[in-house]
Amino acid sequence: MSSCVPTTPTADRPFAFVDVETTGGSASTDRLTQIANVRYDGHTVSTWQSLINPECRIPGYIESLTGITSQMVANAPTFAQLAEHIQQLLAGHIFVAHNARFDYGFIKNAFRRVGQDFKANMLCTVKLSRRLYPQHRRHGLDYLIQRHGLIMQDRHRAYDDAYALLQFWQCVCREHDRKIVDDIVQG
Repeated sequence: MSSCVPTTPTADRPFAFVDVETTGGSASTDRLTQIANVRYDGHTVSTWQSLINPECRIPGYIESLTGITSQMVANAPTFAQLAEHIQQLLAGHIFVAHNARFDYGFIKNAFRRVGQDFKANMLCTVKLSRRLYPQHRRHGLDYLIQRHGLIMQDRHRAYDDAYALLQFWQCVCREHDRKIVDDIVQG
């Protein structure tokens, strides 16, 4: 976690809880099929989500996992069509994701493909969970949902996964002293 990441989201440094769904596991060769952004400034929550046409076929095992089919994204906008809007939504926000390198890598590569640079300070909720809850062996999102009673309707869909991260953050803030969270996030 970066020393530039504030513990508490504010109007000046809000958080963007981000999740993506993809055509596979490689940010350099696979493509985005869905993106969600749940922005939070400590008081107000705003959300945005979109299917994305990956301009390639979605493998069957990914369709089974996410429920997102090639037919569903056939008429969706491409990343190039959404890039400016996504850049505006994420600008000035701390990028918060579960296994943040995965989501960040896909978004960074998608921007690179359209000739744009993307950089953001990151906060990884897997790392945060490991440090705050060392008594637990597993820190995948399914385990956090179960352990913390997070509300989930559609697992492996970008909006629901991103919203679960906001709920996890709020749980962390209720269960832990702010100084402890500050030290972990900034350390």
